Amino acid sequence: QVQLVESGGGLVQPGGSLRLSCAASGSIISFNGMGWYRQAPGKQRELVATITSGGGANYADSVKGRFTISRDNAKNTVYLQMNSLKPEDTAVYYCNAYHLYIGAGRRIDYWGQGTQVSVSS
Repeated sequence: QVQLVESGGGLVQPGGSLRLSCAASGSIISFNGMGWYRQAPGKQRELVATITSGGGANYADSVKGRFTISRDNAKNTVYLQMNSLKPEDTAVYYCNAYHLYIGAGRRIDYWGQGTQVSVSS
């Protein structure tokens, strides 16, 4: 059973920074990729950033240049460094990991419980 545990959320003023962590119960090398999603009240969950097993990163346009995703395979942890935070970044942030079964055309996703990030003065 895969478990993902997020931490690092909180309340921060506009322009501030936070670093989110996602610790996996097992080796993250086994995942084809990991990432962060967020969901604001009344809105759909949206992709924030992803990182592949090879280290390739992808970002939503709204966070490019401000957020950085990274991984520490030795610690089985993925991070999201968030700088220059804006009120519109306020949301519950969820950690995601996935396996791809290309031959079967399947993707299996795993999710953490979420951590609240609030940006307000």
